[in-house]
Formats: sequence, C-alpha cells, structure tokens
Amino acid sequence: QVQLVESGGGLVQAGDSLRLSCVVSGITFSRYAMGWFRQAPGKEREFVSRISWSGETRNYADSVKGRFTISRDNVKNTVYLQMNSLKPEDTAVYYCAAKTGVSSWLSSDYPYWGQGTQVTVSS
Repeated sequence: QVQLVESGGGLVQAGDSLRLSCVVSGITFSRYAMGWFRQAPGKEREFVSRISWSGETRNYADSVKGRFTISRDNVKNTVYLQMNSLKPEDTAVYYCAAKTGVSSWLSSDYPYWGQGTQVTVSS
C-alpha cells in the first residue's frame, strides 16, 4: 500500500533550522508531484510548498518564501523541506502529500498523505 512517512520535526528556538523528510513507498515516486502542508492548532491545513515530479518546478507560500526550500531525491524516494530562520508562527504539524500529474497548492488535489510531524518553534 502507499505509505508516506514524515520525520525531522521537533522543538526549536526562533531562528533555528530543521529539515523535514518524507519517505514514500508503494508508488512510483518519480512520477508523483509532492507537496508540503501544515496545520496549526485551531486553524485549517495550509499550503507550504510543492515540487514537480522532476524537481524542476517549485513553489512556496508567501509566508515561507526565502526561508524554506523543497527538494526531492527520486532515487531515495524522499522529499525534503529545509526550514531556516524558523518563527513561532511556523509551529504546526507538517504533512507531506503525493499526487500524479501537475503539482498543486490545493490539499484536496492530493490523494496520499503522511501522518504528519510536529514542529514547535519557541520565541
């Protein structure tokens, strides 16, 4: 079956960095676009970043642009989210998601999801 497993979350201070990883199995990873989303307590899930199957196209939410970098390794079936200059407002559960075709910023377009990893940024 399809599995997406995130890791790399944790408790950090403002200004610190984290790198999230999402290992994917059960699909031909190189044919899937990937997205990262996050959900803070009491808020709706929101788009963070997306990357095309080839890695050539990458997009970011305005709130993370210039601080976060998405990348992928199609040999390791893994997508990454490098998060620098973290802020308290980045605190959320972070999810990776997979879809065929063109990447999307809409969570409803993604059929496959991981279980999430908690990122907490203290001030």
